[in-house]
Amino acid sequence: MKTIIVSRKMELTEGIKSHVEKKIKKLDKFFKEDANATVTLSTQKDNQKAELTITYEGMLYRAEVVTEDLYKSIDRVVELLERQIRKQKTKLEKRLKTGAFVADTDMEPIEEEKEFNIVKTKTYSAKPMSPSEAILQMNLLGHGFYIFEDSQNGGTSVVYKRNDGDYGLIEIK
Repeated sequence: MKTIIVSRKMELTEGIKSHVEKKIKKLDKFFKEDANATVTLSTQKDNQKAELTITYEGMLYRAEVVTEDLYKSIDRVVELLERQIRKQKTKLEKRLKTGAFVADTDMEPIEEEKEFNIVKTKTYSAKPMSPSEAILQMNLLGHGFYIFEDSQNGGTSVVYKRNDGDYGLIEIK
């Protein structure tokens, strides 16, 4: 797996770099060599943030952890992503490296999510509006995202609230 380490608002030392590479190697058992991992490390006041994104065969695997200790954030983000992969192992076995889930005895057992139960379905008519109107509507409803017809480009779009308090816009083509 090819690994890229990006640091923001902090200096990337050799110790941090080697720790990240050592931890990422734990995920090699799931992916072939053509997978790409991007680790983004940043500091915000007293918090240390580690983000891990892996792209492989059109799939995106992502996890993010914020703690007071950078090394703890790195450890936890790798554990979190591994846990997500193991939880979905039946569905991912066809996409990941053959044998990725054989001899999983060294890890604690995780109950695999075999079915996705849809418990509620909503039908909704998207009215044309601007992204700022959609954000207002989303906030009025108290939701984390809002789907709408973008009056500026005529397509379907999604606005969402990001963890940092800002907003994001997804334009569906």
